[in-house]
Amino acid sequence: MKKKLPLHWRIIIGLVVGIIYSFLSSYWGWNKFTLNWIDPFGTIFIRLLKYIAVPLVLFSIISGVASLPDPSKLGRMGAKTLVAYLLTTVMAVSLGLLLVNTLKPGNYISQDQRIKNRIKYELWVERTTGVEFLDEQDLLNDPAYAEIVQQASREVDAEESNTAVQDRVKAAESMRNTSPLQFVVDMVPDNIFAALSDGGKMLQVIFFAIFFGIVLLLIPAEKGAPVLSLVNSINEVFLKMVELIMEAAPYFVFALMAGVIAKMADNPAEVLEIFKGLLSYSVVVVLGLMIMIFIVYPLFMRLVVRELKYTEFFRRISPAQFLAFSTSSSAATLPVTMECVRDNIGVPESVSNFVLPIGATVNMDGTSLYQAVAVVFLAQMHLVDLTFSQQLTIVLTATLASIGSAAVPSAGLVMLVVVLQSVGLNPAWIAIIFPVDRILDMIRTVVNVTGDMTISTIIAKSEGELNINQDY
Repeated sequence: MKKKLPLHWRIIIGLVVGIIYSFLSSYWGWNKFTLNWIDPFGTIFIRLLKYIAVPLVLFSIISGVASLPDPSKLGRMGAKTLVAYLLTTVMAVSLGLLLVNTLKPGNYISQDQRIKNRIKYELWVERTTGVEFLDEQDLLNDPAYAEIVQQASREVDAEESNTAVQDRVKAAESMRNTSPLQFVVDMVPDNIFAALSDGGKMLQVIFFAIFFGIVLLLIPAEKGAPVLSLVNSINEVFLKMVELIMEAAPYFVFALMAGVIAKMADNPAEVLEIFKGLLSYSVVVVLGLMIMIFIVYPLFMRLVVRELKYTEFFRRISPAQFLAFSTSSSAATLPVTMECVRDNIGVPESVSNFVLPIGATVNMDGTSLYQAVAVVFLAQMHLVDLTFSQQLTIVLTATLASIGSAAVPSAGLVMLVVVLQSVGLNPAWIAIIFPVDRILDMIRTVVNVTGDMTISTIIAKSEGELNINQDY
């Protein structure tokens, strides 16, 4: 009997064919056909995974917590998980700042454009209450730039009327005006059924599932057994759903990639032009993300899990990585992430069912790194020098903003607004990096998911429960 091609290779083929097709489609003018008849299957794929993700998280956490032989293990494992996720997030932000300050991608923008950008920044500061200049430069009142000031003023007016930017600024403002403990309040659902129906309230689902599982541990075993049996059975049903959906994943991934690039531009030249304009920024972000994936996480793994070789680790987790790249959503990828660490690596359900859903919600290493690079890059291209203390503010804000940020495509842009405002920069600058955000979002989602799988494997090893699957 002929051996079936492994899933990760089939997904890679779908990914590559989708990219090739999208460029041919743009060249031959088939974009409308692609968007009308191919892209919808990509949307269907993400919806299939998302509707499975929430109930899978609910039942898998309840099952994992209620199956713990020692209730004290939950607190110990929870503390390890949060410390590990916090540590990798701080490392990601610090790495981003190190790269952007060393390579200075903003300096590759032409000096004339940077001068105009600086004047636009000064105009914005003058018009905005509660904001002060971050340095001593004053080009706005220099007669040599009088003509540029008029042009810059019109461009600032246009930026302020950008509805896409304003929507994200409003979302960020609502976040800033809440109590510092609001994220703790938001973890507790006032209606669990409403939380289950809203994919953006994953923290509430996790809170309820942990609480439910703890109570199952506390009641007499004979009364809790039927409930636990039902939960385990339902959990198996959703896992089987994931297995069936993944059989068609290569075709869905093809549709996703074709649709993503078709939406970016009408022809291949426009796609390349988008990246050319922001090439220096994109290169620094991608470099940082690749270092996290191929150096930082494997180093963590090597220090703790010596049985798993470098290439073996990536081979076992690659289906989730390629799916994360295609969907740009940690939440949509979660069912496959759980399947990879459980079946391909050997992390027990008691660990994976607890660590991974939390990671999909609070661990956003790729997003945090990108925010650090983006803020400093935008400051550099506007001739604004950020001090060491202001960059420390970026580390703190980006780390806190990553907690509970929605695990959905481009949620990082709202978080970026928060970080820009924390150091007194114009939130409308996010429009500058809009064109390349989707592609970079796909790569940083791979970082987020890889981090989740790395930490879950390390936690399992630290608990003495990692059983490497030698047959994979």
